[in-house]
Formats: sequence, structure tokens, C-alpha cells
Amino acid sequence: MSNTLKDAPNLAENNSAKDLNDTIRNLAQIADKDSLTELPVLAKDSHYLSRLERELARAAVSKNKNSNTDDKQDKAQKELAKKRAQYDKIKTRSQQAVQARIDSIPDNLPATLNLDLPVSQRADDIVQAIIDNQVIIVAGETGSGKTTQLPKLAMLAGRGITGQIGHTQPRRLAARSVSNRIAEELGEKLGNTVSFKIRFNEQGSAQSIVKLMTDGILLAELSHDRFLS
Repeated sequence: MSNTLKDAPNLAENNSAKDLNDTIRNLAQIADKDSLTELPVLAKDSHYLSRLERELARAAVSKNKNSNTDDKQDKAQKELAKKRAQYDKIKTRSQQAVQARIDSIPDNLPATLNLDLPVSQRADDIVQAIIDNQVIIVAGETGSGKTTQLPKLAMLAGRGITGQIGHTQPRRLAARSVSNRIAEELGEKLGNTVSFKIRFNEQGSAQSIVKLMTDGILLAELSHDRFLS
């Protein structure tokens, strides 16, 4: 999906303050932390939990097949209980980590958008596009706000709660300066919600929501984690 920002109307010139407040209000509703009916699990745990679910299903079938033998039934029952306890433990821990990530997202996130920038003026459309599509392409002129505003829109769309939002820059200096800029706009210190990682230098942790990095760092991470979980 492609959005061409240069065709967007200039809301800063044509819309009233009420329209801008409506945009922020709509985004605040999308970013409502209480809207999730059931917490997902961390991306790094999802594959293992899926495998455990399949093993639980097989164990349940095995238990039913061996129901005519007391010893086999008892063994199958213990195996099923062990796998169920393991599954519940990992899922609970993973969901607690997701909840912690949700709670760490700034409450004033919609208000940090720079509504003078074309990207922010199309915030509703971009957030909805991120929610509805696995891949989108946002095209805009230099200075339209793609680098600094899109990470915040991704957070508003619910990204970053099961894993980090990766944000690449071609140069180490750019990765560091952009991370500083986004953290400054969020009113936070670098290393909390926003982190960066470049060669020989890193600030932040796995709990950070947005991670700035060079293309080389991303390729290095792909080499040992093909799912980027």
C-alpha cells in the first residue's frame, strides 16, 4: 500500500484548531491501553508456544488412546500436566512482559506529534494502514516527518508491544541523532522508550519500544535471529 504525502492537504493552513484536536483525540482512542481484550505474547515466545500447543494436542490424543490402561493413562496424564504447566508459565511471563511494554508507552504520545508536518497531518490514514496491512510504503518529500513521526505512529498503531520497532539509518551518526530527536520529542531521556545501537556503542535495553540502528546492525541481527523476534 502506498501513501503519497505530497498530495496531502495542508491541515496547518486549511483546518482549524478543532480539527487538529480531533486528530489527536482519534489517535488517543486508537492508542487506548485498555482496549486489548487478551494480551498477546512476545514475538520471541510465539514460535515456542505454538510448538507447545501442538505438543499439548498430541499429548491429549495420546491420553485418550491409552485410557484403557491405568499405567499408560497415569503416565499420559502426568506428561500432559507437565506440558500444560510449562505452557502456562511461559505464556503468563510473556504476557506480563507485554503488559509492561504497553505501560511504558508515553500516555501523551498523540500529543507529541508535530502537526505542522505532512506525515502527522495524515496520521489517521497512516495508523489505520499500519493496522490493516503487513507492509505499507509511505512516500514523502524530505522534511515531511517520515523519520521522526512514523515511529510514533507505529506505536499508536499498536506496534512495539510484542517486540521492538526497528528503525534503520544508513550512517551511525544519523542513527544516534535521530534517536536523540525522537526521545526529545517524547520528553524522555534516550534509552527509555527510544534506544539506539551502532557499532561499538549502544544505549537502551530490550525493554525499549523503538530501536534505531544502522543497516549493518540489522543485517547482523538477522544472521542469528531470522524472525527478528
